[in-house]
This record gives sequence, structure tokens and C-alpha cells, in this order.
Amino acid sequence: MRKVVVTGLGLVTPLGVGVGRTWKRLLDSQCGIVSIKDRSHQFAALPSRVAAVVPEGSKADGLWNTKERFTAGEEKRIARFAQYAMVASEMALEDAGWAPRKEEDLEATGVYMGSGIGSLDDVYDTTIAYEQGGYKRVSPFFVPRLLINLAAGHVSMRYGFQGPNHAATTACTTGAHSIGDAARLIQFGDADVMVAGGAESCIHPLAISGFARARSLSTEWNDRPEESSRPFDRDREGFVIGEGAGVMVLEELEHAKQRGAKIYGQLAGYGLSSDAYHMTAPREDGQGPRLAMKHALRHAGIKPSAVDYINAHATSTLLGDAAENRAIKELLLGEEGKDSASEINISSTKGAIGHLLGAAGSVEAIFAILALHNNMLPPTLNLQNAGNPPEEFNCNYVANVAQQKEVNVALSNSFGFGGTNASLCFSTL
Repeated sequence: MRKVVVTGLGLVTPLGVGVGRTWKRLLDSQCGIVSIKDRSHQFAALPSRVAAVVPEGSKADGLWNTKERFTAGEEKRIARFAQYAMVASEMALEDAGWAPRKEEDLEATGVYMGSGIGSLDDVYDTTIAYEQGGYKRVSPFFVPRLLINLAAGHVSMRYGFQGPNHAATTACTTGAHSIGDAARLIQFGDADVMVAGGAESCIHPLAISGFARARSLSTEWNDRPEESSRPFDRDREGFVIGEGAGVMVLEELEHAKQRGAKIYGQLAGYGLSSDAYHMTAPREDGQGPRLAMKHALRHAGIKPSAVDYINAHATSTLLGDAAENRAIKELLLGEEGKDSASEINISSTKGAIGHLLGAAGSVEAIFAILALHNNMLPPTLNLQNAGNPPEEFNCNYVANVAQQKEVNVALSNSFGFGGTNASLCFSTL
């Protein structure tokens, strides 16, 4: 089986635009969650009035400005989530130094880009326009802006990549599935290089209303937005919706070596599972997440005792964090695991960036590979008292401050509505 390595990274997150800016702010324990109550009367009337928003401003300052990055025509044709994907892809390709011109190279390069929800704004606005004015009020760009696979399509068209052009949409596991599936396309010889990740931009009153009605969102910290996402903390009570994109350039090992590419690490394993339990709630015993991690390590040929760091899915919900914590401990303290829970290093970067839904898995996979590449564990913000119940939360959760530690094996977990689970295993070569 061909080996797959990571050679390029690109990020658009609530901490800023660019890998360097985002990673530095993350390690500095900064938070990208803000109040959205002043955006409109619709936001102000919601029970959850916080969100992790991509900060707007000058491109030179590492912020988002659509008009600096896209022409007026492009802005009209391309939905915001796809714009995030395109910018993150541009950064990842530049980081990888991959700008193919030969036909055989273009044919061997593909794109796998997903989104959980896509352009909800377009659905909402076009529905209102149609109700008010009928057929002629519907934009000819409505369907292309709506389709989730158009993020991959736009990246492919911009660079002329003729390899696999694919998209996943598996709720909050989308980004991880996109990266894992793309790696398998390389392993099976369908491509030598894949641009892979997830993107999301649906901070909209309708989306927040839906998640709030499902009792998924944080509602108790509206006046202290930076404290609202608190994974593993005993006072956690819901996730904070976020937006952004994370993109990796994945490459077959020998292909990367031949061109002298910088290699961040190897994508050594990819595990999938299903809870087969409930539409939105996890199984309390954590069976699904445990199986996903177990399969990722099995594919990698790595024992649980060798895992140095886990970037947890942990969204700051009562049930979800507890189930994942239980799954991690059962796997890593098992027969081939570690001697004590204190040796297990876990953090959830959602304390800093909220929950990016379909982009979460790819953004957090990038944090995991950066932890491995830099031997730094990013912190879990707002973790004052781990618990609920406290006796079960006795791992090292990298509370509030980053920690320096040698990392040779890292897992990145993602779980979604419908009980869909994925775990990515990264390792040094």
C-alpha cells in the first residue's frame, strides 16, 4: 500500500486567515468567539448569541476581506463556504510548493472538499425572493452556489486539476472524512496528490435556531462569549457555532521525496464507525468513537500505548465530551495501552475556535499535524474544573496553556449527527 504524507496546509479560522497566524494565536490561548447579538434583531432574539466568526479586515493583517480576494463576478458566483475553501487551498498549495503545469501532473492531482451544510444563506434568501417575486427573482447562480461539491469544483477549475473531483457531506465528520477518503484515493493509485479538507459558513439565524431547538448550543455565556465554549469543563452546556476552512495537500511519499517537498508527517491510519444509535445524541458508552480510533490505529499498525496526543472532537456538550472521554480511556488504557490516565494527552481546540461543523475535522486535523510537527500541544480553553463526573476526567487535557511535548503519533477525532465517526492517525516518518 502506498504511503501518504502531508506536504501543505491552509487555514481560514475564527483566529484569522493563514496557518501561522491561527497556530500562534491558538498556542497563545487566544479565542475567536464573539457576541453576535448586535448583527441584527434576529440574532438578538436567539437563545444562543455567540459564534466563532472569521474576523474581517485587511488581507495584509491576516483577516478576511472578500473584495481583496475575489472579483465582483467571482463573489457573485461563489458561495462564502466555497470562497473559504478556495483561499485555504491556495495557501496549502503554496505551502506545498505544488503548482503543476505538465498534463500528467494535472491528471494526477485531485480535490476532495466537503461541507456539512453549505450555503444556507442562499437557501433562505432565495426562498424569500421567490415567495415575493416568483421565478424571475431566483438567481441563475442559485444552484451552483448551493451545491456542496462546487467547492471542490471551483478549486479544480482554478488550477486545472484533472484528477478525482469529489465531496463529502457527513455533518460534523465531513472534514475528517474528506481527508481520510482522499488519502485512500492516493493509496489506491487514483491520484498522486490530493487537495483535501472541509469548509463551512452558516452563521445564520436559521441555523442557530435549528441547533438551539435541538438543545445543542451554549446559551448560558452570552455575556462572556470567550468563555462559552468549554470542552471537558464541568460547566459546559453546549457548543458554539463557527465557520472557516481547513485544507491539506496530501501526497504519495515517493512523489513528495522526488520533488524535495517539505513533509509535515504521515497520514498513517484512518478509522470509521457508526454509533447506530440516535440522530443527534452519542452513545454514552462511547462505542462508536472507540471503534473509529481502534480502526485508525489498526490501519497504522500502531499500539494505543504509542499515542502521544489526541485532538478531541469534544464540542463542549455534556453527553458528547463524556462519551469521547470514556472511549479514549477505554482504548488507551486497554491491554496494549498506557499505565495511567495521567499519561493520556487530550485537548479540544474548540474552546478557541468553536465548532466549525463540516470544517471542524479538517481544521483540527491540521492542528494535530502541527502538534506533531512542532512538538506542541494546543490548549483546551476555559477548562477550570474537568468533570461531570469529575472522577472520570483524570487525563491531561492541556488546560488553558499550551504544553511542549514530543509527539510522534497524534489522533484527530470527528463525530457527526447520524452517529458517523472518523479518526485520523498522523505519525512521524
